[in-house]
Amino acid sequence: MKKETRTVVYDDELRIEAYSFEGIVRPFPNHFHEHYVIGFVEAGERVLSCRNRTYTIERGSIILFNPGDNHACVQTDERTFDYCGFNISKGIMLDLAGEITGKRELPGFSKNVVRDEEAVCHLRSLHERMMKGTGEFQKEETLLFLLSYLFQNYGKPFESCIPECRKEIEKACEYMAGHFTEHIYLDQICCHAGLSKSTLLRAFTKEKGVTPYRYLEAMRINEVKRLLSEGIPPVEAAIRTGFSDQSHFTNYFNQFIGLAPGTYREIFLEKDRDDGQQGEKNYCSHHGGSRR
Repeated sequence: MKKETRTVVYDDELRIEAYSFEGIVRPFPNHFHEHYVIGFVEAGERVLSCRNRTYTIERGSIILFNPGDNHACVQTDERTFDYCGFNISKGIMLDLAGEITGKRELPGFSKNVVRDEEAVCHLRSLHERMMKGTGEFQKEETLLFLLSYLFQNYGKPFESCIPECRKEIEKACEYMAGHFTEHIYLDQICCHAGLSKSTLLRAFTKEKGVTPYRYLEAMRINEVKRLLSEGIPPVEAAIRTGFSDQSHFTNYFNQFIGLAPGTYREIFLEKDRDDGQQGEKNYCSHHGGSRR
């Protein structure tokens, strides 16, 4: 069986992450991100669940996740899975959308899984340039061509991609957003939302696609990523974001991000050591192992 390899690159010029997962066998449990995800499958086959719909993804499949789209992924056979993708924050997407459309408004993808050969060509070209550290403007040009094509063919206003939520559920989300660094009890969330425990759990999971606790932990992980990118040590980042159990924090971060917290932080430390030079830094993990 092919060795599992995970490579992550942060591009200073484009200000986005690119990554490559090869030989993956583990499932990805139900979760969501605060950023956009654009990816494509290079090998293998999996069953993807996203926003209460199920898809079979294989070589050539393109994945489009809006911020907040809950998703999970499992193997369908004994083959390993190869996947490449990009993470784009809301702030950077605002800048890119303004450049492409003339309107600084967040876009939304109307479909989560598509098959489109032209889009795959753009994706592979951009991914290759970012992984190799190409510094010419052709890399940015490729990104703009890619997003322009995706907006035109699969885009719609971001607001229309967000499912309608009951006001009580939004109150629960607001409470967790304001207190996620603390030890939160379900009673507190229910009191703020004005719902019983059983009603909150059923309604929240139906509306958001994840349980309240999973939503809270995803919120914490997103903040941990920001702290690690600023050079904060993993232990301190975990404490700041409400993770009291270091072992749980490390396992949870590795499960959802694909890298250990220290490994993720090292990407940005290496970038800072570059004495102002532009380009990319990458970290390659072989089962959590060696840097290249």
